[in-house]
Amino acid sequence: MKKCILLFTFMAFHFSMAQKSSLTPEKLWELGRVSPIKLTQDKQSVLYTVASPDVAANKINSKHYSIQIKTGEVNMVNKDFIDRVKEKISPDGNYKLYTKSVKVNQVKASEFYEDLPESTGRIYTDLQHRHWDKWLDGDFEHLIILNLKTGEEIELLKDKPFSVTHYDWAPDSKSLVYVTKQKVGKEYMTSTDSDIFKYTIASNTTENLTPHMMGYDTYPAYSKNGVLAWLSMAEDGYEADVNDIFILHKNQKINITEKWDNTIFSFLWSDDGQKIYYISPTPGAQHLFVIEPFSKNPKPKQLTEGVFNINSIVGETAEGLILSKNDINHAPEIFVFDFKSNKLRQLTTVNDEFYQNIEKSKVEQRWVKTHDGKEMLVNIFFPPNFDKNKKYPTLLYCQGGPQSPVNQFYSFRWNFALMAAQGYIVVAPNRRGLPGFGKEWNEAISGDWGGKAVQDYLTAIDEVAKEPWVDNERIGAVGASYGGYSVYQLAGIHEGRFKTFISHCGAFNLESMYGTTEEMFFVNKDLGGPYWEQGNPTYSEFNPINFVQNWDTPILIIHNELDYRVPISQGLEAFTAAKMLGVKTKLLYFSDENHWVTKPQNGIMWQRSFFDWLKETL
Repeated sequence: MKKCILLFTFMAFHFSMAQKSSLTPEKLWELGRVSPIKLTQDKQSVLYTVASPDVAANKINSKHYSIQIKTGEVNMVNKDFIDRVKEKISPDGNYKLYTKSVKVNQVKASEFYEDLPESTGRIYTDLQHRHWDKWLDGDFEHLIILNLKTGEEIELLKDKPFSVTHYDWAPDSKSLVYVTKQKVGKEYMTSTDSDIFKYTIASNTTENLTPHMMGYDTYPAYSKNGVLAWLSMAEDGYEADVNDIFILHKNQKINITEKWDNTIFSFLWSDDGQKIYYISPTPGAQHLFVIEPFSKNPKPKQLTEGVFNINSIVGETAEGLILSKNDINHAPEIFVFDFKSNKLRQLTTVNDEFYQNIEKSKVEQRWVKTHDGKEMLVNIFFPPNFDKNKKYPTLLYCQGGPQSPVNQFYSFRWNFALMAAQGYIVVAPNRRGLPGFGKEWNEAISGDWGGKAVQDYLTAIDEVAKEPWVDNERIGAVGASYGGYSVYQLAGIHEGRFKTFISHCGAFNLESMYGTTEEMFFVNKDLGGPYWEQGNPTYSEFNPINFVQNWDTPILIIHNELDYRVPISQGLEAFTAAKMLGVKTKLLYFSDENHWVTKPQNGIMWQRSFFDWLKETL
């Protein structure tokens, strides 16, 4: 009898294993996308949204829920309730704070000529004319203070061509802080110098709290004791500078992370106002830290460890910190970090049933020596059921940004688990320019796009290609944005390493890129200035158009009409060059997408084209 039971268990186990399937583009778009909103007022529940793609209707539907932290009980809530919860009501309940789009500048034809209401013409006199995927229409987001007792409204920045981004109430409700960049036109487009302003209601006065802090100052937040904290970058014009946490305490600005050689993505005051929790990149991951700002020598302490990403901090409760977490095999869900056990407990289970039937990939992290003797971390993602005795086609993944981390992020486009599930090994180097390895490493790419960072890519793929399970006759390189630029650059210098390329929204001609992009501080910093200045190696040594005559390898080019950061002309120039050179190529074009691909059917089209090209050329 015992033998029969064991045999049945063995067979059942293998039957359940057999039911598991590989992740596909279509399956990826079945997943619910979990986004935490905030805690309920009693801190007993978490409010969150689940966005569900409807591929047939080509849209994404959202529903809102609350989940009890202790019991896990889930209830649906309506959008009106969510909207009310999101409102910034002053602590004393007397005021509501919100932003409103206000017309300040005239741009449209009908605003100049009333008899031409159907004209689509727009007139601009300065560089502040478009952003990401929109032509600007002269509207700005102004901050409105509504007196809930009298109905009176105060419009901050009235008639000013500035927009407010982040804002917060002081605990005594007598004042508030907000962020704006008080520059216009060319100055606005070449600077990152945003400041934090304090508005006092009784006196109707405004004070700039960061007048001599020249980079981004963002996300101001008060502790319960009235101490203001915010994130600050030091250098004007450098959007990827290290973010430090500053506090304003007893009229002194104190950089509490000055001695810490890393950057901060987001933070939250503890309920008692004595600690600050924050999220920061670590080698190959993204984790939760805590610091005590009022201690003699504030030192960060890492609270979570492992091969996963902590994405956001929702709030603090008696149960612990409420967080969002994911890894390469699992989309984000909401977790509780228990202070007593220092462990994470999963709270939402939106996609658990889905993942029970999906084969998982494995990630290996290894350090390799770069061409100039530095240590570089390389992530290697393996197909499910990897067999070390087989040879696999391998992809070098080139990260965008260029200062965005390569860690355990879960993308609905550049999904490492999806690539691995199609039978590819994916090599993702933490090349020069990525955060989590110190300021020097992070800054090493600015003005050196095609230098050390591109050599880091070659070092990584050459090192991994030594493994017996890599098929050296089937290696490709893929990437988007700066990663797309990297693919174009590699295509001209790779010396036969790669058998295929895929570039999404990549910069191909850095001279025309400088002249057509919309955020000038980015190209001024990263490309080292304009192309007409003499002696800048970016436009000679690091410009893919100067090596295009060497192209001899198949390349899929993807570009989108509404991408104003890396305009469509970049992809069209590259496609024309490849065709005129006789290189096997294909252009995938989306008329209704920007730098990303967000619509469900476009997303599936993108991934099918991606993998069809790899099957055809690799």
